[in-house]
Order: sequence, then C-alpha cells, then structure tokens
Amino acid sequence: MLRFAPSSTQEMNIGNLRVVIFNYILSKQLNEKLLIKIEDTNSQKNSEDKEKEILELLNLFSIEYAQVVNQSGNLKYYQKLAMQLMNEKKAFACFCSDAKLEEIKEELEKEGKPFRYDGFCENLSDETVLNCNAPFTVRLKKPKEAVTFTDLLKGEFTFKPFEVDSFIILNHDKTPTYDYACAIDDMLYDISVVLREEKYLSNTPKQIHVRDSLNYNKKIEYIHLPGILNEIPVKMLIDEGFLPSAIANYLVLLGNKTPKEIFTLEEAVEWFDIKNISQNSVKFDIDKLKFINKKHLEKIDEMRLSKILGFADTDIGELGKLFLKEANTIKEIKSKIDSIFNKKTTCKGFEKEFTKIKSCMKEAPFYENFNELKEYVIEKTGLKGENFSIPFRYILTGENKGPELLEIYPLIKNYLGEITK
Repeated sequence: MLRFAPSSTQEMNIGNLRVVIFNYILSKQLNEKLLIKIEDTNSQKNSEDKEKEILELLNLFSIEYAQVVNQSGNLKYYQKLAMQLMNEKKAFACFCSDAKLEEIKEELEKEGKPFRYDGFCENLSDETVLNCNAPFTVRLKKPKEAVTFTDLLKGEFTFKPFEVDSFIILNHDKTPTYDYACAIDDMLYDISVVLREEKYLSNTPKQIHVRDSLNYNKKIEYIHLPGILNEIPVKMLIDEGFLPSAIANYLVLLGNKTPKEIFTLEEAVEWFDIKNISQNSVKFDIDKLKFINKKHLEKIDEMRLSKILGFADTDIGELGKLFLKEANTIKEIKSKIDSIFNKKTTCKGFEKEFTKIKSCMKEAPFYENFNELKEYVIEKTGLKGENFSIPFRYILTGENKGPELLEIYPLIKNYLGEITK
C-alpha cells in the first residue's frame, strides 16, 4: 500500500494536498491501494472537525482510497512492540527528567553542539529499573552502524549512529513518539512506498532503525518532495472559487515536466513520472492558478457550472462562461450573476432615468429579441444616448460595463421579471 498521513490537529494546506495527489497517482500506476492514516495520538490537540474536513476535501478532489485508519487505534501494538524491544535489550527505560534533559540541551547549545542523549540510563541493571518508582520513557538504542537509504528523487543518504541517536519511542504516558508510530504503522499496513515532503527526510533513518530493530525486512521506497514555499490552506482556495480539478492540475504542474499544461488527474495518471519533479522548492503562484482555473471553467459543462452557481439552467451556465472574459473563479462569476439578480434601487447620476426605464420594463411584453425590447423601451421613455444606455445596462446587469447586452440578453430573458423587480 501507499499512505497519506495527515494530522488531525492541522488543516490541510496545498503542500499536504500535493503529497496526497502524488500518492494517489502512484497508487493507480502501481496498482496498489492508498491508505489514509489519521495521526491522532495527541489526544489533547485532536480535532474531529479537522479530521472530517480532511476527508471531505479528499472526496472533493476525487481522491480514491481503500480505507481510513486512526493511529490511536494502534496503541496496543506500539506498547507491545516496545516491550519486545526492551526484552531484547534493544530499548531501555529512561528515568531522566525533562528538566535534566533540557539542562543538558542548553549546555550543548552554549558549546555550539547538537543535543544528543548522553546514555545515562542505557546500562542500568534490571534490578535498578525494577526498584525505581519514577516515571520513565522508553528509548531505542542508537544503531551500531550507519543507516543508509536511497531517495528516488535525491539519491543516497547516510546517517551516522550519532545522528540517529538513542531516541524516545514511548513517552512518559506510554503514548508513542512520531517516528516510532510511523515506523510501526508502515509495518502493520504493508507500506511499499513512502512519498512525503522533504522536511521529513531526517525522520527516515529513525523509522528505518525501528524496523531494523524489529527484524522487519521488507524494503520501503522513499520519495521526499521539495516543499512549497508559501503554503496556504486548501479550504481557502475552494472558498475563493477555484475548482478542485484546476487546483490538482496546478499542483501536478508545479515544478514538474508535463506533456501539456491543462489536464485532468485521470490524464496525469497516464504519463506522470515522479522522477521529473524538480529537486528545488517551488513557489505557489496565485496568478498561474487563476489562469489554469479559467481554462478548466471554459471546458466545464454548462449545466454543471449553473448548479455550482446555484441554478439548474444551461443558460446560466453559458452566462457564467460569458463572464470569463473578466473573471477567473467561481466566486468572481457568482458576483457577476448576483449583480444581475440583486434588487436595484437606483443608478447614481441617472436616478430619474433609472425609475422611468424600470417602470417601463415592468410593463413591457416578453421579447425574444433584444433589439425589440430596446426599441420598445426607447420609444416608451423617449430617452437617448447615455441617459438611456447606462441605466438600461445597470437594470439588466447591476454593472456599468461588461459583455455586450446583445450577448447577455438571450441568457437572462426568462428571468426578466425577477431581474426588474
């Protein structure tokens, strides 16, 4: 399996979304299942709302997954395997207090050295451990040899035993630490590929060391993606009116070599190659996303667009596309549509003309042809030039400029009663 492991304490940003999209594409290409693993072992900070939001966003982006699991459900395995490691003398109880460890850390920082555990509790006798009533953590002994692995994007990495360190695997309350839980989970769910952001690269040797200590021999492939420099929440983009298909398109395109610029996720599965991803961090460009979003809106089915806008009428879908000359997002299009249907009480600078035209249009017969309506209103009101054209446009669109009324009218004629109310 492949896995995407969001935290239930944080909202999903575009970096997380890019990771799950790439995992989804790889799972399709490798014909392996995708697992969603919610990291929720921090019971004090967990949020069910965040968890629900993550799953709703995955469904919105049509990310197919085999199952959802919660890390908190694996607590018994974390504890049982930690006991096994202790019995085999690969892990040990550490009674060092947080205050003492902080003191050591500060001393090393003054000397310009990184913090490493000094091994104080590593060789305590079983009798000493048994007779000590103080709370303790469980530490995994540092590896005897360097840990080496190959990243499919970045090449080979080697971490010395000193760099891996004798790190904590169970906290004082016997909940697992991040690296330990991740390593056990990857064993439990038979993970074959771990694709995540490069900020987690330094966690990899620790996780490999956990599995090695438990004699788990299956090789896991690693891919660490360069990050996005200015990450923003996915929900914010959705709220701003960007289509999920366009956001996915942009995130696959970002820092990548692709055969074309505008595509769907299904198309990307056919040609995507993870090795084409740039090894450098990339910058999120909102203007580029707007351009891609407009291209996706141009292709969208008119009825579907109208439903997104709150209608069920292909005319409204066509009207939405008409506004793409000046709009880039659903939110911007909706603003134009709302301007048409919002109640208009006056037109600044043309107050009398506005009242005259509006009264006339309320009594006008239904016209299929725009020019016939226009001629009728001119004849009945006697208005000419901008005294007619400006308030007339404002009554029909709520705007002083935009697409030609000749283009707009056929798409709104059936709503004239509502528009001129």
